[in-house]
Amino acid sequence: MTARTVTSRSAWHDVPHPKVRRFTQTALAEAPGLAEEILREIQREYPHLPVVLDDSGEPMALVGIRRAIEVFVQHLEKADFSTGRPTVPPGVFQDFGRGEGLNGRSLDALQAIYRMGVRMAWRRFAEIGQRVEIPPPAMYELVDAGYEYLDGLVDQSVRGYAEAAARQAGERLRLQRRLVELLLTEHHRGDPSDALAERAARIGWPLPARVAVGVLLRPAREAVAPAVGQGVLLDMEYEQPRMIVPEPDAAGRPELLHRALTGWSGAIGPPVPPAAAAKSLRWAEAAVRLMERGLLPSGEVLHCTEHTEALVLLQPEELIDALALRCLAPLSHCGPAHGRRLAETLLAWLETRGGAPEVAARLGVHPQTVRYRLRQIRDLFGPQIDDPDRRFELEMVLRAQRLRGELGDPRARR
Repeated sequence: MTARTVTSRSAWHDVPHPKVRRFTQTALAEAPGLAEEILREIQREYPHLPVVLDDSGEPMALVGIRRAIEVFVQHLEKADFSTGRPTVPPGVFQDFGRGEGLNGRSLDALQAIYRMGVRMAWRRFAEIGQRVEIPPPAMYELVDAGYEYLDGLVDQSVRGYAEAAARQAGERLRLQRRLVELLLTEHHRGDPSDALAERAARIGWPLPARVAVGVLLRPAREAVAPAVGQGVLLDMEYEQPRMIVPEPDAAGRPELLHRALTGWSGAIGPPVPPAAAAKSLRWAEAAVRLMERGLLPSGEVLHCTEHTEALVLLQPEELIDALALRCLAPLSHCGPAHGRRLAETLLAWLETRGGAPEVAARLGVHPQTVRYRLRQIRDLFGPQIDDPDRRFELEMVLRAQRLRGELGDPRARR
């Protein structure tokens, strides 16, 4: 405990040693009874406090109170209060704070109990001081020392409380990480619902009907974990942090996530039952890969359900490329620029299912230009252009190319 600098001589130091000796011997003799009196008053004022016994069957609180009184009194015989205050050895009072932390209570009640004990002890010491004729200035100094001593007891309890809180937080984080790992594991056989419910219950997480899994990209600058709100399981230990969002469509949830994730990039997969969370993760990971390639917008956290077309058409890249090679073979002899214009016209026609005026309006060109291009397309593709399956393949391939930026997007021009 930090020593207090005293500029004037200690009044307690000036008390004749025989009087100090009589005071300390009397106080030590009365310490056991005083400790019991203090404990009885505490139990009367705070009947809810549990009684914890030590190995000998004696209440730990009684042991701590008695020990605290004895340490303080023993210090008085050699103290002048200018070189520091007595400190009780770590142990019981640290345990008191640890117990409050482990039971989820605050330290307020414990500090109130300590203050009550000091007041009762001071009354007893004042009586003893009168009996042995200790001068009032020395007794005033004694009460100041008692409250500084109280600060030391509180400091010990705060340390114990902090240790318990850190241990609980670490244990909850460990259990939460195990739950996240189980949720994100692909389950090929059996129903994991019971195991999920058991692990969720251990951290007090109500198992929701549906979850969505998010994958985050860390900002370039160092950032603290986003405040995603109670109930969202966030694991920052992954290279790309994972997030389990319960009931993602619940009232207020999208707005809360949007605010919390400002400045982050990433993707949130579609809502699924908890046992299928790995499927939501797969879609989120796929969206993040497309973001990293510049094929989906970056700088925000996207919802996969709003980008279904890109996720469906851009993921099987090799298959789409092979299909494009076969379906668009008739355009391969037209030259790059002209072939691109014909491809854009073909896609606009397939999407509008209209005539030249509708396609022209979509492309922003003259209808006569569209008629000329459509005749060329019919000449190149022949009667297969009217086959529904062929048209579907063509539209799928051309949409994928537009998503990759290989064709112009008339929606952007508009």
